[in-house]
Order: sequence, then C-alpha cells, then structure tokens
Amino acid sequence: MPAGYTHLYSGKVRDLYETPDDRLLFVASDRISAFDWVLPTEIPDKGRILTAMSLWWFDRLEGVVPNHVITTRVPAGVAKRAMVCSKLDMFPIECVARGYLAGSGLTEYQAQKAICGVNLPPGLKDGSKLPKTIFTPATKAPVGGHDENVTFDEVVASIGQDEAQTLRRLSVAIYDRAAWIAEDRGLILADTKFEFGERPDGQIVLADEVLTPDSSRYWPVEDWQPGQPQLSFDKQFVRDWLASPASGWDRNSGQGPPPLPDEVVEKTRAKYIEAYERLTGKRFT
Repeated sequence: MPAGYTHLYSGKVRDLYETPDDRLLFVASDRISAFDWVLPTEIPDKGRILTAMSLWWFDRLEGVVPNHVITTRVPAGVAKRAMVCSKLDMFPIECVARGYLAGSGLTEYQAQKAICGVNLPPGLKDGSKLPKTIFTPATKAPVGGHDENVTFDEVVASIGQDEAQTLRRLSVAIYDRAAWIAEDRGLILADTKFEFGERPDGQIVLADEVLTPDSSRYWPVEDWQPGQPQLSFDKQFVRDWLASPASGWDRNSGQGPPPLPDEVVEKTRAKYIEAYERLTGKRFT
C-alpha cells in the first residue's frame, strides 16, 4: 500500500485502511471462510468479483437507501478489488432479511416454529418460501466467532427504538427490491445480510459489501425444490468438501481446516463468476 495509508483492521475477507484524506479504503481479498475459519487457500479473483457485484448492487439500490461508497479510484495494487468509503459509526447488528427458509433460520424454525422471535406457520420445509420477508437480526461476532441470532426487542435494547425500526424497514425494503431484480435474472435470493452505519448528520446508510455470494444465499430458479437442500451460488463446494471424509478434518478438533484441493477451488471460483454474470448480464474478465 502507498505511503499515507494506515492499516486499521483485517476481517475474514476484507482489509480496511485509513486513506491520507481521512476516508476508508475497503479491500476485498481472495480469502474464503467456512465454519468460522479463514481457510489457508484463496479463491482466485474472488475479491474482484465481490467488489464488482457490490458496486453493481449499490447502483441499483440508490432509490432505496444511500451507501458509503465515495469512489473506486484506488491505489493500483488493489485496483478492481477496493472502494474508498465514508467513515461511519457502525451499528453492532448483522441485519439479516429472509424470504425463504434455509441455514440457521431453518434450524431455528425446526426447533421453535419461529426465527428470532418471528412466528412462522407450521409445515414449512427446507427451501420453502416464507409468507413475507422477515427481519432476523444477529449480533456481530469477532473474527473466528459465530454470529448469534437475536430478537427485534434485543436490537431495540442495544441501539434504540427508532434506529432498530429504521434498520428493519431498510433491510426488508432492500431485500424485496433485490429479490425482484434477481428473480428477473433467474435467481432466487433466499436470504442476505446487511450492515449499516450512521453519518455524523444522523443519516443511516448501507455499508460494507452488499448482496454478494459471501453475504447472500442465491439459488437458480429452475432448480428450486422445497423439501431438500438447494443448489447455491456460494461456497457450498468448500463446506461440502470440508465436511467430507476426503478432507480428513474434524470440525470439533480445534485445529484449522486443511488446504483446499484445486478442483474445489476451481468449482468455487466458477460459481462466483456464474452468479456475477447471471445477475449483471456482463462477462467477468
């Protein structure tokens, strides 16, 4: 990084720097995480794909919510994988919106017939479409930790009534707009998570990445079959291999995962590219 850029933080995927003019440089790496571990193997071009998808979505959400992006004029060494953004006071909440039943939401529904205190009708299956979009927030965990689902009342207690209601309203509105756009392109947006921050003037804006395969669950419309796990455009190849005997890895051992084989890396990269190309109609180069 050029002189004047100060490293502030590295998450599972992103590296954050302060710019010489007191803004933030978000850099998307090629790192990939699974089961709350950052893996020793990277996925080539993943950071470029995530950045391109986020920028594409930010453009399409301008009428719904403002965002933190200022410019994509960044140092040459991180070109096409970085954005210069506003500094914000971030809310300590993962704002999850769901239109379909999957993942941790499915697990919680099977135990309680509710997710984050939101009651749901009986008889729903893995992959079922929900009666309406629901807001199912979670706490933000540190790197290596696991986000914990919380109720809306707990969000109110954490950040206040007005702010909690705004985050819920924006999350549902963004999801509904994005799900409509994705379906028009042959993709189901099953669920996604957002992060929001507040500007010094009190305006709440959308931050971090948005609607990428890292933060969202996309399924091909033509293959959707409730009652079973769905094909997805994300790191499922990675999770499946790590959970298989072929990896030789025990998730409960306390030891980090092994390197990924080339085949898994290639299939995962191809899925990220396919998601980008199906959504945007552009060829990834």
